[in-house]
Amino acid sequence: MPIAADDPRLVTAHTAAPTRYDDVPFRRAGASGVRLPRVSLGLWQNFGRDRSFESQRRIVLHAFDRGVVHIDLANNYGPPYGSAETTFGNVLESDLGRYRDELFVTTKAGYDMWPGPFGDGGSRKYLVRSLEQSLTRMRTDHVDVFYSHRVDPETPLEETMQALVDIVRSGKALYVGISNYPAPLARQAYDLLAGEGVRMLLHQPQYSLFERTPEAELFPLLTELEVGSAVFSPLAQGLLTAKYLDGSVPADSRAANSRFLDASALTDDYLRRIRGIDAIAQEAGLSIPKLAVAWVLHNPAVTTAIVGASRPEQVDDAVAASTVELSADVVAALEEFAAPSGESLR
Repeated sequence: MPIAADDPRLVTAHTAAPTRYDDVPFRRAGASGVRLPRVSLGLWQNFGRDRSFESQRRIVLHAFDRGVVHIDLANNYGPPYGSAETTFGNVLESDLGRYRDELFVTTKAGYDMWPGPFGDGGSRKYLVRSLEQSLTRMRTDHVDVFYSHRVDPETPLEETMQALVDIVRSGKALYVGISNYPAPLARQAYDLLAGEGVRMLLHQPQYSLFERTPEAELFPLLTELEVGSAVFSPLAQGLLTAKYLDGSVPADSRAANSRFLDASALTDDYLRRIRGIDAIAQEAGLSIPKLAVAWVLHNPAVTTAIVGASRPEQVDDAVAASTVELSADVVAALEEFAAPSGESLR
């Protein structure tokens, strides 16, 4: 059988840029010894089988060469499920295997992955077996952080946290974290892990100008516990871009192609807000995405912002945003168009 033109076995191994640590600032995750780049690359979308391996490889390698060494995944990222981890495993094999100890690789399990009662949730069965499958797909013997991706109301929290404890003790994850946990359950999870001598390294909540729920309870809790945060969707699933300023939906936009966002989000209220944000961005000499990422990073509770990318230039934009210092006047002006503190627009 002939080898496909973009088969990773045909790729010449990448040599990392010697300047890869020159551009992105790093911040310590809580009270740990781990420092993460202020922006991280998420492989949630754009890294499935609907894209060419070579285009995906270029994005990952470009991110690494810019110092974006934190790669965030989950078992069901794709499409189809598992394919983003497979893609990343192919890049590790073809290019980045010799740099594995410079990478900070994270993955998650909690949402649906395979059929039946053991392919979803927070049970020990699901979490342990999911991680084994993830490691196989990524062709590595460990991840740096393994997350419980969500609260499972049908599984005792003690069972979920004990599974994370045992995963750390097995050496298959160096640290553990949680994602999408509200503050009261995040505290319980922290206490259960700490009782077993395992520290929660990171919490991964959604956070943006349009989603400020974490400001009410979660960020104060993480600050108190000295736990880091790796926030996702800083661009509100693409709403915080210039794509929809005229109220239309471009054919290549996320609103036209993603099940997580559609044209119904482009309300009159949204258009008023995004146009107001655009005016502030222009006055500050920034694009809307750069302003949105810089605003997220302005919060001292945020360790790193996880950004997606469909082309290398978007990585450059995120890197540039990581060094922007917003003035108090700009932050104040954004309040009129952002969600109220502690609330969400969706």
